[in-house]
Amino acid sequence: MEDVLELGARQPDNVENAYTYAEEGAPDTAEPGREAEDQPAALARRTRLAGRFGHIWELFERPNPRSKLQNPLTLLKLSPRQAYTFSVAFLGWMVDAIDFFCVSMSTTELGDAFNVEPSRVTSAITVTLMLRPIGALVFGIIADRYGRRIPLMVNLFLFTIIELASGFSNNLSTFVGLRAVYGILMGGEWGLGSSLAMEALPVESRGIFSGILQEGYAVGNLVAAMMYYAIVPNLGWRALYWISIIPAAITIVLAYFLDETDAWRQARQAQRASSKPYHTIVLDMLKQHWARCIYAVVLMAAMNFLSHGSQDLYPTFLKKQHDFSPKQATIGTIVGNLGAIVGGMFFGYISEYLGRRRTIAICSVCGACFIPLWILPSQFGQLLAGAFFMQVFVQGAWGVIPVYLSEISPEGFRATFPGLSYQLGNLVSASASQIEATMGEKTPLPELRDGAQVPNYGRVQGILMGAVFCCVLLLIVVGREERGKSFTQSTKIKS
Repeated sequence: MEDVLELGARQPDNVENAYTYAEEGAPDTAEPGREAEDQPAALARRTRLAGRFGHIWELFERPNPRSKLQNPLTLLKLSPRQAYTFSVAFLGWMVDAIDFFCVSMSTTELGDAFNVEPSRVTSAITVTLMLRPIGALVFGIIADRYGRRIPLMVNLFLFTIIELASGFSNNLSTFVGLRAVYGILMGGEWGLGSSLAMEALPVESRGIFSGILQEGYAVGNLVAAMMYYAIVPNLGWRALYWISIIPAAITIVLAYFLDETDAWRQARQAQRASSKPYHTIVLDMLKQHWARCIYAVVLMAAMNFLSHGSQDLYPTFLKKQHDFSPKQATIGTIVGNLGAIVGGMFFGYISEYLGRRRTIAICSVCGACFIPLWILPSQFGQLLAGAFFMQVFVQGAWGVIPVYLSEISPEGFRATFPGLSYQLGNLVSASASQIEATMGEKTPLPELRDGAQVPNYGRVQGILMGAVFCCVLLLIVVGREERGKSFTQSTKIKS
């Protein structure tokens, strides 16, 4: 894992909060009891140890005194071009979430329309998750080589076609086939949007806007919920899919007027200046950064387990284990999403001061502390409080992920690397809710309700989340970061 341990060793000189490394702070005085000729060897040994493990101790040190927590209102001030680019990236991710949650919210109606059990309809969700890495790879490579604007427009245009066609489906097989194509498109959008946004933003504003960007998913969830309750009872489930293409169509028009980022232009010039074919450049990147790629995928698997493990089964937990109404379960989802929005923005913002890794570590520790409030109370209000704070810290950690992955990305692969890492991790974690549901049903509560066993989803959720929080903490401790890395420094590719 040398690549992971050395990650972050190249901090830009002009970044105010750049790290102080072991070489800078190495003692230059002789140690008592050692001969003078032994000092260079001892100093080199200490320097190697500090360079290899010093990043771990950074998590427990005070932030660099030269780094100041800036006024968030100042950080939110962007140039018109920057604001426009970020808005399109945010809307693209929000549209992605709206389309995804249209299925999960209309599962019952789809089952009735196709004369199948709702559990069979969820196969459309599973297929969507499984095929997302393909889209991340295909659209990521295209975006890194040819630019972000056109691939984003194509991606969103195909979104509208698939969503429109989904509303005309007459059987489950057709619907699942359409959602399979949608899964590929969904996998490509996040890498496109995050690279576009992070490259366009000022260095000092990346943290807070990273949190805002990631919570576009939570906003999309809320919008989908409102559309469901406004449309489905009055116009039916098909109208939900037809009307949901409107936000995507608007985003396509806005994307048409985008400009490519300076960071992509410079990376593209470096690729053109090289005599190597593009596939050789990709292979060279994998040879040089293979450990970093593996680290990112493993971290994203843990982070996605954190997200899916805390969200997917929670409404079922409220309805089945606590016997709350579907309306109350929906309220729980909304409250959790509000916590997600707050946490993503707040912790994304303070990551500019505390650092990316330290912020994720704090969220992991604090989130684990709220597990009891999240699952143990019997009162609805107390569980709502637990859901709110759990999502504050889960999505607080997630709010740092777009900027963290962008900053550790190899040059020239800022669309492929984050997007593919994210979606491969998502693929690994797709079974989170199934694990929780299966284990909860196999270990029911001791008391019966109406003569039937009650699954103990809460205990399984608590155990899984505790284990995943520990995994995230361990992974983030051994990793590195490149906070403040310049995206516009020219990159030379060896010929």
